[in-house]
Amino acid sequence: VITLRDLEKEQNGNLNMPRLANFYSDCTLISLKMYVEKLTVICFQWNVGERHLLSEVMLYVNRLNTEESVIPYEYHHFDFCPTDETKSPVENLGQVVFGERIRPSPYKIEFLKPQSCVVACTKTYVGGDKSGDAQLQLLKKGISLNYQHHWIVDNMPVTWCYLQNHDQQYCSTGFPMGCYVRAHEICIFNEKFDKPHTYYLSNHVDLKVTYHTVKVVPRSIHHKDPNKPDCSGKDPVEIPSGNLKAGEKLNITYTYSITFEPNNTIKWSSRWDYILESMPHTNIQWFSILNSLVIVLFLSGMVAMIMLRTLHKDIARYNQIDSGEDAQEEFGWKLVHGDVFRPPRKGMLLSVLLGSGTQVFCMTLITLAFACLGFLSPANRGALMTCFMVLFVCLGTPAGYVSARIYKSFGGEKWKSNVLLTSMLCPGVVFCLFFVMNLILWSKGSSASVPFSTLIALLALWFGVSVPLTFIGAYFGFRKRPIEHPVRTNQIPRQIPDQSVYTQPVPGIIMGGVLPFGCIFIQLFFILNSIWSSEMYYMFGFLFLVFVILVITCSETTVLLCYFHLCAEDYHWWWRSFLTSGFTAFYLFIYCIHYFMTKLNIEDTASTFLYFGYTLIMVFLFFLLTGAIGFFACFWFVRKIYSVVKVD
Repeated sequence: VITLRDLEKEQNGNLNMPRLANFYSDCTLISLKMYVEKLTVICFQWNVGERHLLSEVMLYVNRLNTEESVIPYEYHHFDFCPTDETKSPVENLGQVVFGERIRPSPYKIEFLKPQSCVVACTKTYVGGDKSGDAQLQLLKKGISLNYQHHWIVDNMPVTWCYLQNHDQQYCSTGFPMGCYVRAHEICIFNEKFDKPHTYYLSNHVDLKVTYHTVKVVPRSIHHKDPNKPDCSGKDPVEIPSGNLKAGEKLNITYTYSITFEPNNTIKWSSRWDYILESMPHTNIQWFSILNSLVIVLFLSGMVAMIMLRTLHKDIARYNQIDSGEDAQEEFGWKLVHGDVFRPPRKGMLLSVLLGSGTQVFCMTLITLAFACLGFLSPANRGALMTCFMVLFVCLGTPAGYVSARIYKSFGGEKWKSNVLLTSMLCPGVVFCLFFVMNLILWSKGSSASVPFSTLIALLALWFGVSVPLTFIGAYFGFRKRPIEHPVRTNQIPRQIPDQSVYTQPVPGIIMGGVLPFGCIFIQLFFILNSIWSSEMYYMFGFLFLVFVILVITCSETTVLLCYFHLCAEDYHWWWRSFLTSGFTAFYLFIYCIHYFMTKLNIEDTASTFLYFGYTLIMVFLFFLLTGAIGFFACFWFVRKIYSVVKVD
């Protein structure tokens, strides 16, 4: 911490800055805190051997994206001012997979040094030049699709704040690269720009650095003389919709202005709050939680009634052996005690899906716990995705163990096939879908395309870490004795009587996913917004609570339907318990289609294919998660009720 008195000492040559620089591992850029009336952030750069301070503040540019296309692009893709990309910060695994590409910008900022109408660069396009025409067409395409800039200063997003509904301020973490005015429309950042079928480019930005926030106002200004820019001009840069005529020139000068404004009301630790407070979601979140709790209370009441009243009466009646005549009158779930633990068909596949579902469950639980503790805040870019992938790889052991234990309880003997399928099937499905999506992004030159070296690294994590850990888990699972069931299984299967409509498999499975989905659909809207609309997601406490409610709802729904089916003397509960809660994923897919049709404006085929490709990955993982939750809840319930009943 440096105070004003320390700075005065430094001017007299008494402050040992090289020693301070060495303390930060010889870094040339040191982030320090300085007291100027109130707490203020400033970057000092110290060059060893020199006796002065340089207050350069780095402005970084990130990828550009839009709600009208799933394909993001790097900053240089649209032929903006060139930058030296050799000084780009290193991205983590999550940032690379998500397509973030952070690069230095051509905009130079010095702390507490206002600048007005500074030229960043000038681009000239000449009609008839194929290269220039192609770049200009690309620029117009980006404007028409409403691609958004995403800039970063001091790890804070540069925000564009504007009024919504004439009274409420909304701060977006991106601002448009321009606007295309169609018939009877106006420009999004200036209502005066209303010439039909014209492209207006945001070639000037007013950066307002308010300690500790950075805000931007995009403007379109036509500089008649690039050497003497005039930022007070009202004429915008107009790009015609057609091609330039042969020999016709179009000069675009990119400029920027910087102002500094101290803010004594915002502390450095709470500098993100103004972005989060502009998102009026908290009341909706509490409504979502209350809605989910009502469903949970309803289901808990039903389960409690069954467990405490119906089951208690059933067990008491079944255990009263008064006469042979009474025994003949037995009915309900006790009659199938000799078949209820009969191994299901396709037991190998079920055990593999349960192992992978356990892996996804543990991954989700640990990630949400870390997020609630603040380790995965929006300030840690890419940390959430990195945590997901690392945990999924490292949790191969519980997947192999659970799969082996379940498969052995089914009487399976092909342990090699079980281990290989557990380690390869579900991760292989996700990787194949991801690889196909990546091929499309490669072909489009998108920043979201994962480099070949990163794909090799992901494969190395899969085969070098996840697969061996799965084998270790399966080894311990197969070494243990098979799970002992509370009742013996008859040699001859019992015939299942005709079922009513609501106890048949398909209607029960379809009904089973409704209530769990009802608990999450409001939270789902915000999650999809953060993925596809670049909105910031920070409400991990709400999300963790919703996850707990989802687990409870899936468990109770599956137990209820399982009890009804057993009372109807249908003992095929293994697959049904997995599919009943897993069918929630189908409703998730339907909701994603609804979101695509109503919220996004995607029209091109490639973006549509990419959207549904990534949606399938999300739906598949959610299917494994909810299916495993329902199965193990039902497995515990069935073992519990048959362990307390007397069987001759």
